Amino acid sequence: MFLKSLTALNFKSYSQVEVEFHPKLNCFVGDNGQGKTNLLDIIYYLSICKSAFNPVDSQNIKHAEDFFIIQGIYDRDEKDETIFCAVKQSEGKVFKRNGKEYPRLADHVGLLPVVIISPADLSLIVDGSEERRKYINSVISQFDRQYLDELIRYNRVLAQRNKMLKDLDGRNNFSVDLVEVLDEQLAKIGEIIFKKRNDFVDKLIPIFQNYYTTISGREEKVELVYQSQVKDEDFRTLLSSSFSKDRMIQFTSVGIHKDDLTLMLNNHPIKKEGSQGQQKTYLIALKLAQFEFMRSISGVRPILLLDDIFDKLDINRVENFIKLVSDDSFGQIFITDTNKGRLNEILDQLHSGFKLFRVDSGSVAEVAGKD
Repeated sequence: MFLKSLTALNFKSYSQVEVEFHPKLNCFVGDNGQGKTNLLDIIYYLSICKSAFNPVDSQNIKHAEDFFIIQGIYDRDEKDETIFCAVKQSEGKVFKRNGKEYPRLADHVGLLPVVIISPADLSLIVDGSEERRKYINSVISQFDRQYLDELIRYNRVLAQRNKMLKDLDGRNNFSVDLVEVLDEQLAKIGEIIFKKRNDFVDKLIPIFQNYYTTISGREEKVELVYQSQVKDEDFRTLLSSSFSKDRMIQFTSVGIHKDDLTLMLNNHPIKKEGSQGQQKTYLIALKLAQFEFMRSISGVRPILLLDDIFDKLDINRVENFIKLVSDDSFGQIFITDTNKGRLNEILDQLHSGFKLFRVDSGSVAEVAGKD
């Protein structure tokens, strides 16, 4: 599976752009702020139905315009797939596959798997638990349709329970039956999500550890620890015992919506322990493990998007990384960098074909290539 061509109108910095890609490696070079990352975001958007960097659709429309259109033509199983998306101010989003509109956006997620590695990934280390839950959800949703459906159902029931808690507002009379129904639904769905998350993390850990050692060249101990209140106690019991507290604070304080993933280096949270180079290596290894896991599950090699990942890495880690992604187990790769000399050195080390593009003020031009 690979992206053959891309067209965009009024997406972020682009008034109009049309690009044809190489099936293996595509590199974008240019100064900061010229639109390199926005190209990767278009590719991500066509796979996941939303931006990797700004979830508010209308804010991805170019300034002073009232709509954007993006379209990609893919080779999937040696057949063309045309994916179209249009967003207009105040009118929502239209997503089509081969001219037919999806009834639900969730039905598209997973068709064109993608993995992005970017400086924004640092939020997985420095930000709160919500960022790490989003990461887990985005990965599992790409290969497990039931998981995405259950997650949507869970959030709907959770919203109903929270609304009920707010509506009580100190009243003593309330429907015990309604509380029990909502708690039963939340617990049943939550247990399914917990099991899928737990299985995913357990299987991801050894792959992640292997990638970290390969890239870093060091025998450092790295771990992923999945934390959930549901691990040690029945979810239904948790909800019952927390009801009085939840009434007081007017939201549901327990459940899988409080889960977290602790990122450990040498028995300490990497947020406190790791250098910038170690943190970047950690995140790259995590995303490559995600790539391999998704490939093994689906049998499809995800598109790999690498946004400015070489900064803060020493030359040995860069070389180890390049050796990894040049392997035949990887499919189509997109790389952005501000340093053309560094990109040229990387391309010289690879034996695969490529296209090199210069990005300047919202325009994209091919400047080199090899079949």
